[in-house]
Amino acid sequence: MPKYFNFATVVSFFGLWIASVFSNETQILIGFVLIFSIGILHGANDLLLLEKVNIKNSSISRVGVLSYYVSMVLLVTLLFYFVPEIALAMFLIISAYHFGEQQSQHLEWEHREDFFALGVRLVFEFCYGSLILLLLFSFHLPEVQKIIFAISSRLVSTHLILFLLAFFVLLLTVFGIYFCIKTKKMRSQLAMELFYLLVFTIIFKSSSLIWGFALYFVFWHSLPSIINQTKFLYGAFNKTNFILYLKSALLYWIISLLGIASIYYLFSNEKIFNALFFSFLAAITFPHVLVIIKVFGKNSTGNIK
Repeated sequence: MPKYFNFATVVSFFGLWIASVFSNETQILIGFVLIFSIGILHGANDLLLLEKVNIKNSSISRVGVLSYYVSMVLLVTLLFYFVPEIALAMFLIISAYHFGEQQSQHLEWEHREDFFALGVRLVFEFCYGSLILLLLFSFHLPEVQKIIFAISSRLVSTHLILFLLAFFVLLLTVFGIYFCIKTKKMRSQLAMELFYLLVFTIIFKSSSLIWGFALYFVFWHSLPSIINQTKFLYGAFNKTNFILYLKSALLYWIISLLGIASIYYLFSNEKIFNALFFSFLAAITFPHVLVIIKVFGKNSTGNIK
């Protein structure tokens, strides 16, 4: 998907122009609009993906699939209520892997069936996603610390976040050297990944927390995911199939928006709204990641993220 990432790069720098022209409040407003539309939409077809994966299993009904998904959302919601520290840690770990898996999907992994190579790939994807999140956090430390404290009542030190950032930079450097030695094919690809990381760094440094997150989440994660999901469900990505994707996702997308609207209505005057928003996002992210992992296991091309 090289052409798409060229598009994402151009849009990202256009987003920097928006950050330089509009106020922080306007950036947050536009950012939430993007997250609520495209961002939430990319996980709204999980049930259809599950149905296609389990199409040979006639004992699994649509109601059964829906019950499984709703149960997962409720379970994560309960985790955030009773053990928020554990739930938040799980959310960050799973999100890191999910982002890294999506971002590194176009790397040419060799010998995929080899257990050791697969293990290296999984660790690399987790480290890559962790670095992306930590880059975002490191440029907005006070705000991130407030959100984490509002969710878990734990104060995360600045030193810890910066230490983790340096740690994952070191690990990825080691991975990069290893991959360059292992195969020449990945050298140019890794050089392109370094360029993308530079783009992310500029975006996160120059934007507010929500705007920087929105630019990455929507244009580097959600839209590529929608394209790949459409290909998986309908065989190709085109206007007709994209409309089919939208129609099948519409109901669940509306339900998600109603959930977020309820949170805003109840807590719009509270400082904890951002914390509740990210908690809700986590609640719908957990089952989405599990669905994608299940689909990934059935899809040899590995293009569904």
